[in-house]
Amino acid sequence: MVQERRTAFVFTGGGSLGAVQVGMLKALAAHGVSADLVIGASVGAINAAYFASDPTVEGTKRLDQIWRHLRRRDVFPVSPFSALLGLLARRDHMVSSSALRHLLETHLPYARLEQAKIPCHVVATELFQGREICFSTGPVIQAVVASAAIPTVYPPVRIGELHLVDGSIANNAPISTAVALGATRTIVLPTGFACAIEHVPTSTIGMALQTIVLYSARQLVRDIERFTSVVNLAVVPPLCPLTIAPHNFSRAGELIDRAEEATTRWLDKDGLERHGVPGALLPHED
Repeated sequence: MVQERRTAFVFTGGGSLGAVQVGMLKALAAHGVSADLVIGASVGAINAAYFASDPTVEGTKRLDQIWRHLRRRDVFPVSPFSALLGLLARRDHMVSSSALRHLLETHLPYARLEQAKIPCHVVATELFQGREICFSTGPVIQAVVASAAIPTVYPPVRIGELHLVDGSIANNAPISTAVALGATRTIVLPTGFACAIEHVPTSTIGMALQTIVLYSARQLVRDIERFTSVVNLAVVPPLCPLTIAPHNFSRAGELIDRAEEATTRWLDKDGLERHGVPGALLPHED
């Protein structure tokens, strides 16, 4: 008996580099590549949740418009007072998650994960044991805010008895979760990392994101090597060279356009049939 193919789109974390995933989605949708389920961590959870609400060409175009109008204050509304409180250890975070929550409430057209057009799974990290927690049902905004709760930047999110932080800490590219959920083909949409960044980040948020993104890229390489023989695994190549830091939201349109063009070329060259680690994810000279 031939096993029915179930395709999962896996979205990694990466801060403002999540715009890269939008370009990838536009190219995949235009080529008729569809997903039976989506799994995301951190900013990947945001893109996965939105895509699951309308997994069509038109849906990717609307996501494109949301990203092009994003500014850092819409995600990281830092004030001198909040930064000072964080530095003085008066609280465990630099930025309130209220702006991110408002952004999600404005654009996500469904309230619970089980109401998405295709199954959507959101990965977060349990703070005390470091366990991966995967949400497949329940309030979507609460799950996504937990998945995107970058440590020291956003406050942890409590759901029931769980204290949760950024999903990328436990499983930035949840390929293993896709396999456990029954995927027979997994297409990973990595944000990549700023391989040609010109300056060391000077802000706490910038440094935190740069560090997490680099760690996550290394984790993804290991996971690709581990699961290539387990599941039909394709990884959309991220952009390279990339000079845009993962806390810079002002160049989202540029990232989307570059990623759409690059992914289209990759698809035209039968990229989905070629497996392995894209060179852009490995340490390299720009």
